[in-house]
Amino acid sequence: MPKTSAGAAKAELELNVRAAEKMGKLYDALKACGYDDGFVGIYLVRLLFCLFADDTGVFPRDSFLNYVESSQWDGSDLSSRLARVFEVMNMPEDVRAKRTLLSADLRQFRYVDGSLFKDPLPTADFDASMMACLRDCCLFDWSGISPAIFGSLFQSVMDTAARRELGAHYTSEENILALIDPLFMDSLREEFSEVKHAPQALRSFHDRVASLRFLDPACGCGNFLIIAYRELRRLETEILKILAGSQRDVDLKPLLKVNVGQFYGIEIEDFPCHIAETGMWLMDHLMNIEVSELFGQYLVHFPLERGAKIVQANALRMDWEEVVPKAELNYIMGNPPFGGGRTMTANQKADMLAVWGDVKSIGNLDYVTGWYRKAAEMMSGTIIRTAFVSTNSVSQGEQPAIMWGPLFEHGVGIDFARRSFKWSNEAKGNAAVHCVIIGFSAAGGFSKPKAIYDGEAVTAARNINPYLVDAPNVLIESRTKPLCDVPEMGIGNQPIDGGNYLFTEAEMAEFIRVEPRSERWFRPWLGADEFINGYRRYCLWLGDCQPSELKEMPEVMKRVDAVRAFRLASRRASTRKLAETPTRFQTENMPSTDYLLIPRISSDRRAYIPMDFISPEIMPSDATLIISGATLYHFGVLTSSVHMAWTRAVCGRLGMGYRYSKDVVYNNFPWPDPDEERRARIERRAQGVLDARSSASSEQSLADLYDPLTMPQELLVAHRALDAEVMAAYGFVRHDGETEEKIVAQLIKMYGGKLCQ
Repeated sequence: MPKTSAGAAKAELELNVRAAEKMGKLYDALKACGYDDGFVGIYLVRLLFCLFADDTGVFPRDSFLNYVESSQWDGSDLSSRLARVFEVMNMPEDVRAKRTLLSADLRQFRYVDGSLFKDPLPTADFDASMMACLRDCCLFDWSGISPAIFGSLFQSVMDTAARRELGAHYTSEENILALIDPLFMDSLREEFSEVKHAPQALRSFHDRVASLRFLDPACGCGNFLIIAYRELRRLETEILKILAGSQRDVDLKPLLKVNVGQFYGIEIEDFPCHIAETGMWLMDHLMNIEVSELFGQYLVHFPLERGAKIVQANALRMDWEEVVPKAELNYIMGNPPFGGGRTMTANQKADMLAVWGDVKSIGNLDYVTGWYRKAAEMMSGTIIRTAFVSTNSVSQGEQPAIMWGPLFEHGVGIDFARRSFKWSNEAKGNAAVHCVIIGFSAAGGFSKPKAIYDGEAVTAARNINPYLVDAPNVLIESRTKPLCDVPEMGIGNQPIDGGNYLFTEAEMAEFIRVEPRSERWFRPWLGADEFINGYRRYCLWLGDCQPSELKEMPEVMKRVDAVRAFRLASRRASTRKLAETPTRFQTENMPSTDYLLIPRISSDRRAYIPMDFISPEIMPSDATLIISGATLYHFGVLTSSVHMAWTRAVCGRLGMGYRYSKDVVYNNFPWPDPDEERRARIERRAQGVLDARSSASSEQSLADLYDPLTMPQELLVAHRALDAEVMAAYGFVRHDGETEEKIVAQLIKMYGGKLCQ
């Protein structure tokens, strides 16, 4: 299927925003009358159905518009008239036949069935301004709005501030297709190409497509289900083109076998369930219009014969077989909630405990991982295949080892993966989330070649491991000591002081002016930001200051008292305990000799994480990691492209930025074992990198030097020379074919081998 052009996507977004604004005005008017969100939500869904039906042939064109405009100008009778329309759309034809006094303008609104109009609602009183809002909605052409946008549309409608940022909530069709295509649509299209010239095989294929069952266990407003149904119906249309040939008088209804009843969803909130059901019905109608136009027939499936089964429930607390038996299910898909391990609610933490049981360190897992575990249980003993959109953290840092170990025990393997990408679009104010897509199945569930998607590139893989590289399923667990014989890494100093001991240069000068005796207790303070961006801060370090001297500095004592109060106010018992020694830090790490400093957070735009040797009078903050006793050799290996490849594969991320850690990245890194000559060559090349930095202008920060757009040529050449020496120390061949993925695969094999030693 061709991709939507950028211009078309922008036009579609603008159309969706306009629709959200119009519905939003009506929402505001109803809310101003005192109606709660539950009522307003269902009421607006019913109105949206009518607006959409008016423009897509469910009703005679503009019949709902004309019905609204025939109301009193001040809207005084509109409430009762709308209630009557909703009642009629829930009225079967046999009942209508007995209602001889039912007016013609009401009979044109067909019986819908389903649950959308089943329950009566309280009437919503309208006035002239609300009447104008509804009329404006009726004049808008809703035929250009995809049912897949309804959930996002309503989310923005019910959040006034978000209406012009619709895309911040909208799961674009491109993103949905990036999941469903490799999960099932690509295979189905390939099979269609193979059988389309054999009528009997094509009919069998058609039957199989119509037998497939799909579950989204975190369906929200149904976007994935709606788009998946559309793609399946379009494939069926291609089948019918061949089976029907040039016939245009063929009865289509018995030939249309794909239906919304093949789709199932679980959603914890009531309102999105209604949106999902309605969206599926309306997509069914649009697909019927498409096939009708192709074959020159009028095909409308109203009253609704069946619908998608959308169950309101907590997916992590229920047996998914209550929704659809796993013996009947083929695919699980969706975009489960992303909540991080440190930001979950008490109920979500309880959900995770119920799903993961006694698995260690589940507090470090994102909420989305609960769906992986439930899917693995559902797939056990079947050929069901699953794909989820997830935050990229599930394939980085500590989480892969915690999550995938139990999944591997269920026989689960990764079938395809889309590496980290921005889950975003062109919407104003859109805060992108960085995601991955992981497709997986139990043993025997996948027979096609495995594939890794990275931007536009697709790479075949023999095996896709939890870090989404073509390498063995080795789990890199957190460890407290280095895997190899190298100096230990530690974290910098963590004051827990409420900022009372930290000063800018100007703040320090002013403090010393007021309290001159404090000058000797100030030390330069270096965090990741100060280190990379080249500015100065200072720390008032009082841990070695005697009580008698402290009492002679009243301004200093005010700071000490403020730190004590800050710690006592903490919710954490350990921090309150720390208030007993307010001049000390929670974490103290002050090397007596030069040390190697590595920032814990760094931009992914840089090919290399900046690091450097620092003199001991400078205090490193807890935003940095430090190695006392590091040599030029250690610096050379750590600042090489080989170590950076390892870091990019296994480190945690802050957005897309590197979140370097000692327990996962450094302590598990498999170092080379070079001879003395090779080690000396690495040290010379490492010194060359430091010399290239020194030759740059003193005004250049490390951020300037390592910006890919401004990196000096001399520094780049020095780094590449160092990379070549480190590559040679590992036995890697330096040529264009030695991709980063291959380097990571070799490092993971080395890691696995060192574990066995």
